[in-house]
Amino acid sequence: MKKSNLIATTVFAITLFMGQGLIAQNKMMKEDTKMVGGAAMYPSKNIVENAVNSKDHTTLVAAVKAADLVDVLMSEGPFTVFAPTNAAFDKLPMGTVDTLLKPENKETLQTVLTYHVVAGKWNAKDILKMIKDGNGKASIKTVSGGTITAWLKGKDVFITDENGNAAMVTIADVNQSNGVIHVIDAVLLPKS
Repeated sequence: MKKSNLIATTVFAITLFMGQGLIAQNKMMKEDTKMVGGAAMYPSKNIVENAVNSKDHTTLVAAVKAADLVDVLMSEGPFTVFAPTNAAFDKLPMGTVDTLLKPENKETLQTVLTYHVVAGKWNAKDILKMIKDGNGKASIKTVSGGTITAWLKGKDVFITDENGNAAMVTIADVNQSNGVIHVIDAVLLPKS
């Protein structure tokens, strides 16, 4: 009798454990993910947890690490991040990224990266409303203290930096547990 109770308890525990794993896996499968850089971006994960999986954002992730901003972007937020791709960083003059990644340029790198971050969660619908309310342009204050401008060209949303350089939003509304990412095709640079 005792042996059968032990077996029944063991089977119950294994079934419960496996069931919890399947529930967690099922939850991840049911999340409204977007594909970025060949990887699914899960709304239940934070900005850094998702970004490290995108093969299109390895330069951005390296820069965030070099600037000691990982903990900030893993915090509660919420944040809106305009995330340049590797190809966007490749458009910068040769040697710019290598120079920014040097320890002695950490403060400059932090300024450049936080120029791509806005406090609060601003999805595409919010940005489009701001553009409409602003008669075609929306001025947005970044975490670095600079200003970027959102505007429309046809149905595409563009972000212009303080130097007049424009980046197009190529993937909007990549939801995160601590905000939202909008993928852009150029690096935004604050006034120097």
